[in-house]
Amino acid sequence: MYARSALESIRLFHDELTALRRDLHAHPELGFEEVRTSGIVAGQLEALGIEVHRGIGKTGVVGVIRGRGTSSGRMIGLRADMDALPMAEDNDFSHKSTKPGLMHGCGHDGHTAILVGAARYLAKTRNFDGTAVLIFQPAEEGRGGAKAMIDDGLFDTYPCDAIYALHNWPGLRPGTVGVNPGPMMAAADRFEITIQGRGGHGAHPYQTIDPVTVAGHLITALQTIVSRNVNPLDSAVLSIGSLQAGHPGAMSVIPREARMVGTVRTFRKSVQEMVETRMRELATAISQAFGATAEVNYERIYPATLNTPQHAVLVADIATEMVGKENVVRDLTPSMGSEDFSFMLQQRPGAYFRLGQGGAESGCVLHNSHFDFNDAVIPLGSAMFAALAERGMPLAE
Repeated sequence: MYARSALESIRLFHDELTALRRDLHAHPELGFEEVRTSGIVAGQLEALGIEVHRGIGKTGVVGVIRGRGTSSGRMIGLRADMDALPMAEDNDFSHKSTKPGLMHGCGHDGHTAILVGAARYLAKTRNFDGTAVLIFQPAEEGRGGAKAMIDDGLFDTYPCDAIYALHNWPGLRPGTVGVNPGPMMAAADRFEITIQGRGGHGAHPYQTIDPVTVAGHLITALQTIVSRNVNPLDSAVLSIGSLQAGHPGAMSVIPREARMVGTVRTFRKSVQEMVETRMRELATAISQAFGATAEVNYERIYPATLNTPQHAVLVADIATEMVGKENVVRDLTPSMGSEDFSFMLQQRPGAYFRLGQGGAESGCVLHNSHFDFNDAVIPLGSAMFAALAERGMPLAE
């Protein structure tokens, strides 16, 4: 009953949420620079009579809504990310970015509007026994805003019993919800391998130790880690995104150094550790075979986003009540992308789910210069958040 009621109520102020979303889209801000965005969010919450705390994780905002009762002591966290991307927008609609080189190319403007919509509904109805914690997070796009909020004492101050987040998904049609009771997104690691050889004249390679040759052999060998060391029933990706050596204008110079940078994506910690170990072994052995040396710098940026099964099931059950079982995917295929909500799920149980918005069929995908959030799905996202708070902290019968 609560699920459908929330959706119907939020639809009444859909236009206002759409206007908010488009305003945020027109004024994108990078991670830890969301001064205007966080100010607008805080202002919207304060206007609703919600207790607001600013500056958690630098530009983060937390809103606190207490239910009709608080005797249960329960606390549910709802998180939305606020930051944009450093990319140029190629759209021509009226709410396109007003900041050259900055764009909401991932839909965080929509996520922010969705959580404001949930806040508006929850502040009015308060149909729960406990405390709803609205977490407006900065710097999701590679800058670790979730970890910054945690390091600032987010869960010390607000010890949530469960926490939820959503992300729009162009690969699902509007009006659908997707979730998985386990892995949702992969861990994201960064590696940099520096090969030291001995430079010299390109006409006399026998006098050198060519790091470019070493790099070529190493690139091929690294691709065997996934194909020959990872169990086919597990998942892993190893991609080299950059190789730098020498100077394009110096055709006859064999450089002293070659450097490659790439990423590794995994779900299981054991697979992650194995990939790193094999990478170090191959880099060392292949370099030594040619008389060179190799240094491997391996950084674990984001952990895997792993849902707690019971909370993922709750997401799916609520979505089924709202949109019908035919519009709910309970075993959504995990993505090899990454998400820093994973840091929060390491601290608290909960679930991360997908809100279908369509667009993939026409090329309107995440991080594309023509991307725009689908405003039609805002009420469903807001209602999902609201219902998760209500269902997680039910009023006594």
